[in-house]
Amino acid sequence: MVLSRGWSAFLVGVGVWTWVIWPRFAVAIWQDPRSWASATVGDGVPTSFLWVHALLIAASLAIGTTAGVLGIRGWLVARRGGTS
Repeated sequence: MVLSRGWSAFLVGVGVWTWVIWPRFAVAIWQDPRSWASATVGDGVPTSFLWVHALLIAASLAIGTTAGVLGIRGWLVARRGGTS
């Protein structure tokens, strides 16, 4: 299967978007008082709120990275005009 340049660009955009948005969200979750059992942010035992969001962020970054890599590979194949 060969992706068109348009779909390849879309997948690259998804990968870039993922890496722009999710790290900022991770900082916000880290600084949220609900993420920690103690009153001090970053101190004490992490709560399930933090763990669930960390898993969500990790999965989203993995999916976004995969989409971006597929988009780059699709773009390169479409540029050559061949299949691989």
